[in-house]
Amino acid sequence: MVMAGALALAVSVPIAAAPRDCAELKAEIEAKIQAQGVVAYTLEIVPAAEATDPSMIVGSCEYGTRKIIYQKNDT
Repeated sequence: MVMAGALALAVSVPIAAAPRDCAELKAEIEAKIQAQGVVAYTLEIVPAAEATDPSMIVGSCEYGTRKIIYQKNDT
């Protein structure tokens, strides 16, 4: 059920080509995840080439050269 909320979050966060500050965007995404009650997760800012699983990408920044990826941690 928590994963469904995280996936809904991923869909609700626009992945845009507009320049965004990665740290600011990550903080916005983190706030939305925490509002869903998710406590065991990791968000990472990585180069776009390293984000190979599209289902993990929850944001894009720096003109699409960096991606923010979400991973649920087992508790």
